[in-house]
Amino acid sequence: MDRKQNLLKFGKRLKEIRLRKKLTQAELAEKIELSTNFVGMVERGLRNTSIEKLFSIAKALNVTLEEFFKKM
Repeated sequence: MDRKQNLLKFGKRLKEIRLRKKLTQAELAEKIELSTNFVGMVERGLRNTSIEKLFSIAKALNVTLEEFFKKM
């Protein structure tokens, strides 16, 4: 699997969990102290994220990293 496919899968999973938690992109962005634009770009597979941000995202969504990656 290439890099682009990985980013798309990650973004799809992020959006799936965010919607399940009933959060908007803006609400998630506020919780992780990043821009709504950043969240949108990650969800669309246009932007990569650091491991530090990944931990913040998981915490904001109240999921473990295991749960986040389980269905990828």
